[in-house]
Amino acid sequence: MDIWEKILTSGWGKEFVAGGFGGTSGVVAGYPLDTLRILQQQQHTGKGSAISILRRVLANEGPFALYKGMAAPLASVAFQNAIVFKTYATLSRAVDTNVQAGDPPSYTGVTLGGIGAGVIQSVIISPIELVKIRLQLHSNNAHDKTKQSGNYKGPAGIARSIIRTEGWRGIYRGFTITVLRDGPSHGVYFWTYEYMREKLHQGCRKTGQESFRTMLTAGGLAGVASWICCYPLDVIKTRIQAQSNSSQGKSMGIGECFKRSIKDSSILWRGLGTTVARAFIVNGVTFTAYETALRCLVNDNSS
Repeated sequence: MDIWEKILTSGWGKEFVAGGFGGTSGVVAGYPLDTLRILQQQQHTGKGSAISILRRVLANEGPFALYKGMAAPLASVAFQNAIVFKTYATLSRAVDTNVQAGDPPSYTGVTLGGIGAGVIQSVIISPIELVKIRLQLHSNNAHDKTKQSGNYKGPAGIARSIIRTEGWRGIYRGFTITVLRDGPSHGVYFWTYEYMREKLHQGCRKTGQESFRTMLTAGGLAGVASWICCYPLDVIKTRIQAQSNSSQGKSMGIGECFKRSIKDSSILWRGLGTTVARAFIVNGVTFTAYETALRCLVNDNSS
């Protein structure tokens, strides 16, 4: 048995491959809308509707600007999704010992497992999103463009630049707000998915035989619900992570950023429409690709 076969016959190996397949599919499907979301959330680039911002980006930088920074999440998505799904699967059962081995976890276990998975994945996702956001905003921030143009040479280049100018602490700028966003939102995320798939296809939580339409719909609605509940925190996180030592005399913390944002309450919900549309597409695709890949791996091993 070679190393690839060993990976595919282990639980972590299956989760890794399926998570990578699902995560990569979701990132590619929704990345242009994610770039629009980030631009809408910023004060200096968020003026106008999503359509007007899209036209401006296409006119000034071309269509590939919508995929700026995509290499960072793509490089880590397999590991990140494997961590999330495996942690969720483990914790959702660990917190509810009354559930029998062949039965699905309770909805309480699903929620708590989701919260735990969200908190743990924040350690991975926080620096990745920091790099991604800096790249997405590059060339759109006129104030920083002249100061930073030499430092932005892909994800690795910007990571080195942040560590050099802001230290290792700088690479985890926004970590606390990422935990506050991802913990509760992942609880909502997995609860909505499990609840909706059972409502759409009775008994599928136990049999695992739901249709593609059920996976797409339940996954899409789970993404929408999780983003709506955490969106103001995401706006604050984006604004905190967009700061750099070269662009700000004094960096804002969570409290200061929230105070400034609350003065104009519309800022906290700016870009929500784009985010909801992206969330349905990305999470519908992610769950469908993940469940399909996992099902194929399990069936292949059985045969």
